[in-house]
Amino acid sequence: MRTVVLVEDHELTRAGLRTALDASPDLRVVAEASDGPSGLEAIAAHHPDVAVIDIGLPGLDGIELTRRARLVSPQTRIAILTVQDLETEILAALAAGADAYSLKTSPPDRIVAAIRTAADGGAYFDPHIAHIVMGRIGSPRLTGDADSPLTPRETEILRMIADGRGNTEIATALYIGLGTVKGHIRDILEKLAAADRTQAAVVALRRGLI
Repeated sequence: MRTVVLVEDHELTRAGLRTALDASPDLRVVAEASDGPSGLEAIAAHHPDVAVIDIGLPGLDGIELTRRARLVSPQTRIAILTVQDLETEILAALAAGADAYSLKTSPPDRIVAAIRTAADGGAYFDPHIAHIVMGRIGSPRLTGDADSPLTPRETEILRMIADGRGNTEIATALYIGLGTVKGHIRDILEKLAAADRTQAAVVALRRGLI
């Protein structure tokens, strides 16, 4: 059973989320809050597996709440909810430490899936905003950063993954074997302590590696 704290200022939205989560046998809402300060108190008190945070909160916005939540409850995963898909907002949330990002207009089952993925240690982006994240990840940047655990080749492959290319496409573009590509990807996941490609891209974005 994964515990959840809901921080959402719109009562109807919060009630709808609670109903959807109550219908999920593996998720349990342990506290709710309607503003940033009380949300931080709830997270600090319950140390939930995941905190569902609206960006547009009164008192303390969702991005700042995410930053502070990481300090008071480091093990708590963060799922951001918003009505907008602004690039600056999305990137700010990721930089603050968000693990999942979903639009409120998404179907309830998709929002629950985002929360569950975050609670289980994964990264989730609503399909409507994934292109923004991947586009930012794939933007040009100098390789070979001395502080990067990735080699220039691994950085290049991670960018190609962010561009949506499959292993075969990467192998063809770089004139290397398919097995070599798979080996590089395994090394990338290990170095970034990522469970999958999406999570690796998120980690790299937060750390400014690509």
